[in-house]
Amino acid sequence: MMKDADAVRRILVAGATGTIGRAVVRRLVADGHAVTALLRPGAGETCLAALSGAEIVCVALSDCDALAGVMTAASPDVVISCIASRSGAPKDAEAIDFAANVALLDAAQGAGARQFILLSAICVQKPLLAFQHAKLAFEARLAASGIDYAIVRPTAFFKSLSGQVKRVKAGKPFLIFGDGELTRCKPISDDDLARFIVRCIDNPDTRSRIFPIGGPGPAISLREQGELLFELAGKPPRFKSVSPRLFTWAERVLALGAGVSGWFAEKAEYARIARYYATESMLVLDPDTGEYSAGLTPEYGSETLSDHYRRLLAES
Repeated sequence: MMKDADAVRRILVAGATGTIGRAVVRRLVADGHAVTALLRPGAGETCLAALSGAEIVCVALSDCDALAGVMTAASPDVVISCIASRSGAPKDAEAIDFAANVALLDAAQGAGARQFILLSAICVQKPLLAFQHAKLAFEARLAASGIDYAIVRPTAFFKSLSGQVKRVKAGKPFLIFGDGELTRCKPISDDDLARFIVRCIDNPDTRSRIFPIGGPGPAISLREQGELLFELAGKPPRFKSVSPRLFTWAERVLALGAGVSGWFAEKAEYARIARYYATESMLVLDPDTGEYSAGLTPEYGSETLSDHYRRLLAES
């Protein structure tokens, strides 16, 4: 806990129901800050239990008047946004990644907040998808707002690399795209990312800057993730390859109906998202070569993917 009262900040965290938002709240509370955690209406009891030590406020970010009232009451020094659209569909991306963040920024400035920290994503450096364009639009809005800001663009989260743990433990093959070497990333844990976000508070070295950030290296491919998981599970590696072209074909078929049906348009975007993550690395894009670079991707923290897999295997 902090002992210097002058170092205690009033901090409001939006998106506190997500895994990263919860980790940020835990870190802030542990550091002794006065934390207000914004939850969407109807958040479950599990979320509330995970936010112990913070003041919980439920508000729809689309309700600008209610949000302004909450922000005025909280009077935060710093606002941290961990909100993100769940589906990545164009309507969700526009409503959450852009419009909700704009509402949050406007309310923050109206309440006199002096800093806004945004959790973004490293994939916006090569924007091909609706949610990436929405995130970039808000990043530009934030940069032009006049408030002190920091934009954090993490690589892959541990959670996004955990979906096949039960498959492997059950003796099923690990699914890869192509030969499993099409993409690489430097995944970062929730707690390490939360520490990085929190260290941006009132930090002159992070003021008005964008930070791509990964976990401790080296960069790992999809096949290497599978090999690591099989090794930790004590099983011989088994892989099943899926061609990324399947997503291309699915997108083309679904796009035929996109002009007359929002359902088809949304599903076509999902196919584009799947193809993107099957073929694009979550590393810094070298502007000189146009290639993804593990060497240019900063590393932070101490928890490794191996640590995470061991814990999941033990729990399951």
